[in-house]
Amino acid sequence: MKKAIMVFGPPGAGKGTQANLLAGKFSLLHFDTGKYIEGIVHDKANQSDPLIDKLRMDFDNGLVLDPAWVYKIVKNGTQKIFDSGFGIVFSGSPRTYTEAFEAERPGMGLINFLESLFGKDNIQAILLKVKPETSIQRNSNRLICSVCGTAVMYHEHMRPEFCPLCGGLFKRRTLDTPETIKIRLGEYAKKTEPIIEGLKKVGYEVLEVDGEPLPYIVFDEVIKKLH
Repeated sequence: MKKAIMVFGPPGAGKGTQANLLAGKFSLLHFDTGKYIEGIVHDKANQSDPLIDKLRMDFDNGLVLDPAWVYKIVKNGTQKIFDSGFGIVFSGSPRTYTEAFEAERPGMGLINFLESLFGKDNIQAILLKVKPETSIQRNSNRLICSVCGTAVMYHEHMRPEFCPLCGGLFKRRTLDTPETIKIRLGEYAKKTEPIIEGLKKVGYEVLEVDGEPLPYIVFDEVIKKLH
């Protein structure tokens, strides 16, 4: 049975890490919305598009992008994954209440679309909870491989230069500065957190997990909650 799992949490909560682990364990495909959007808005082929130009500025400043635009690309990507015969795990979708419940019209958003594909009983939601200072610390000390996208945490005195997986050069994302992270935390509280209550109102159980420990400990708790 194909399943859809949504992993929620503030910046730095470990959504991508847990989504990757879940994808490996349950043979799902990980739809990393943030990485997908970053690829679109920073693609040199799109730089002459005025819409993409505005979206790139908002993205780099830590703002949540237009829900209708995000919904469209996530919906299309989700359909392709479903049609290929796989289940899906999201890290970063849906990002706003509008995207989740009202993107096309009232009552019709990503949640309703997922239900039409997978069935409500096969959709699960996980909320990773971390303190704001943890978000700032983790994201401010994170590097991303420019080739394979592997993310690593580092200490200021032990900053790696090359990815241990593929040997590519590490880079720091435009989003990962303390000032931008604070903006992203505000956006999360204002635009993403209302989705949690919205899910509960329509009958979903949101599994809350402490995201502060090491990833393998968090993953063990996620699996226990899912079962």
